[in-house]
Amino acid sequence: MKITDIDLYYLALPDITDAADGTQDSLLVRIGTDTGIEGFGECDASPLVSMAVYCCPPSHSNIVNIREIIGGETIDTPEDIRRIQAKVWARGLDIEQIHHAYAGADIALWDILGKKLGQPVYRLLGDQNAHPKRPYGSVLFGDTPQQTRERAGSLAVAGFKAAKFGWGPMGKGTLEDDVALVAAAREGMGPDSEVMIDAGCVWGHDDQAALQRARRFAEYKITWLEEPFHPHAIEAYGRLAKHSPVRLAGGEGSNTVRFAEDLISHGGVSFVQIDAGRIGGITPSLDVRRLAEKHGAVYVNHTFKSKLSLAAAMHVFAGVERFGYLEYPQSGSPLAENLCKPCLQPGTDGMVRLTDAPGLGVEIDMDTVKRFHRPVRIEVGGKVLLEA
Repeated sequence: MKITDIDLYYLALPDITDAADGTQDSLLVRIGTDTGIEGFGECDASPLVSMAVYCCPPSHSNIVNIREIIGGETIDTPEDIRRIQAKVWARGLDIEQIHHAYAGADIALWDILGKKLGQPVYRLLGDQNAHPKRPYGSVLFGDTPQQTRERAGSLAVAGFKAAKFGWGPMGKGTLEDDVALVAAAREGMGPDSEVMIDAGCVWGHDDQAALQRARRFAEYKITWLEEPFHPHAIEAYGRLAKHSPVRLAGGEGSNTVRFAEDLISHGGVSFVQIDAGRIGGITPSLDVRRLAEKHGAVYVNHTFKSKLSLAAAMHVFAGVERFGYLEYPQSGSPLAENLCKPCLQPGTDGMVRLTDAPGLGVEIDMDTVKRFHRPVRIEVGGKVLLEA
């Protein structure tokens, strides 16, 4: 089976705001083959920047665009996907954006291979069973404690037994302001639910400021404190991990496996959160999952895109029962909610399950694609490099 065509779709809501909400736009990647089987993947990065990586003219031997690298490649086994990935990393070495952009293609290739072999992706990754996952509703903090309390209450009413609150005003005021937000989240969710806090990298490298918060947040029995620092602040993570009464989470900014490994080995994170749409797809995500298994960390997906991304992320760790958390975005974006079907809704027991359908197990809703598609034309010196 050979790759015959690669199509890109820039999808976006009519109005983009400055909220830390990744569901407002997306790059959808479609790969077609000579058998007629097609697969889809999604990138979590600036869509237009990623599109350029698929069509940019070569600068030298290590800057070659993705379409040129993978066009015509054969894909019949999981080893072929590994081989193609290695080729992309080598030929696109100096593009820098290559991991984010290629993520959509890698996900699409796994979707294709699963469909060809009649197997769900998790089985191609070596797992026999897909364990149910507990979804935690993932939302932004409200602008005030009262708004946060209301959002938490809505999640509790919707049946979520766990929820994560992040970004917004966290870290932009006083210590007491931050504590008030966490207290409101706990009050809204109730005493028996899990509450996670995402600081959105707000304390930079300042582990003392983060430790002050962690000690106070612990009073509200939070499950983890996520991304207190910039992604590269590995030493700050390590210092905080030694003294924090709350376990640390991080990793969504990892664009390489080694980056994630440093967070686990030297940053002391208990929960490593990998975004398949950023690190390069399902293939490197699986490598991090194996590192988490080796080091005793908990692998958790980072997903704040569509249910297509959620499905791809879930296949990576569905086979490990111990990895029980599933980030489940609750932005309400019509793009993210309707891009594919079925939508991986929680069951009557509140758990989310993959099916044994071939590939990723979801189908793209082309009506939604048409609704949010923004045409793109990239032309250089009169030559059209991309029209999508």
